[in-house]
Amino acid sequence: MRVVLVGGGTGGHFYPLMAITEALYERGQSLGIDVEVLYMGPDPYDVTELERLHIEHVYCPAGKQRLYRSWRNFTDKFKIIGGIFVAFYKLFWLYPDVVMSKGGYTSIPVIIAAWLLRIPIVIHESDAVPGRANAFAARFSRYIGIAHDDAGPLFAPEKVALIGMPIRKVFFAVDPAPRQTLGIPEGRPLVFIVGGSSGAERINDLVINALDELLPNYIVLHQTGKANFEKVTETAAALVTDQSLLENYYVRPSLTSTEVAAALDAASVVVSRAGSGSIFEIALKQKPSILIPIPEDISRDQRKNAYSYARTGAAMVIEEHNLTDHMLAAAILEILEDSERQQTMKTAAASFTTADAAYTLADTLIGIGREHE
Repeated sequence: MRVVLVGGGTGGHFYPLMAITEALYERGQSLGIDVEVLYMGPDPYDVTELERLHIEHVYCPAGKQRLYRSWRNFTDKFKIIGGIFVAFYKLFWLYPDVVMSKGGYTSIPVIIAAWLLRIPIVIHESDAVPGRANAFAARFSRYIGIAHDDAGPLFAPEKVALIGMPIRKVFFAVDPAPRQTLGIPEGRPLVFIVGGSSGAERINDLVINALDELLPNYIVLHQTGKANFEKVTETAAALVTDQSLLENYYVRPSLTSTEVAAALDAASVVVSRAGSGSIFEIALKQKPSILIPIPEDISRDQRKNAYSYARTGAAMVIEEHNLTDHMLAAAILEILEDSERQQTMKTAAASFTTADAAYTLADTLIGIGREHE
């Protein structure tokens, strides 16, 4: 059986596809089915993950239509058209049994070509508000898996299933010595602050100014993003009043998946953006969290995701435009100093996540693919 994966240019689109691949291989082995997986699109987000899972990359160009005025919106129209022709040609010769899409602009040429070739399409929507690519692809799809029930009414009900978020196996394992994995000493409670794979400059600035309030009693692990690492390190060294407290501050430009999983295992509270993938990983680890969504004028998805999750009681949401360094420190301390609230948030997080979303999609893909053979 041959499955083509397609989706986005971000980790939020890419890594769930890797989780689905892990489940596909496992299900295929148990059923005696030889499953071949290919990833189709421009340059993949993480080549090492493709290599780890023996996924072949099939190049296909794609263009992006931005929500703001840009001359690139015009030139990218030709990339989209060119991508459709390339996808049609390559899918014609590959002729997979099913296409699995996670949305994002890179998926559009492949979705259109697959529909023209009558190849079944399955999509998964991570966000509480469907992205434009998935909203477009829904009309061509056989099955739509969603992570948030808020997204359900926006799709045809006969196609939709609330299944949760596909999460890679590394996050299901519990690290017996997570601080050792991270090179962080035992003792004080750990605050894990992460701004996404590319970091978040606004969050970084607030964290630096909040260190004087946090470091006397807590250890802070701060993932800054590669572009911001040197600036954050230098600024923190200059601004922290008691330099001896810097031994409680651990700055990382980026973290591997294993390190992120270990950080979540070790953390007492997590401060994060509100990408759906991050939310579900935090929920899986049952950690109290403070979510700072990307402002709505940049991305409407994260705000909806954050409040959808916060309604369970598992997280606190603070809008970026309202946030100050003292407010951030106060919110962190409010959770850390209230053990009863921590337990309530952990219980709520446990009820939010589902452990079998990747397997549900793998079973669906195999079922639809076998019909198409």
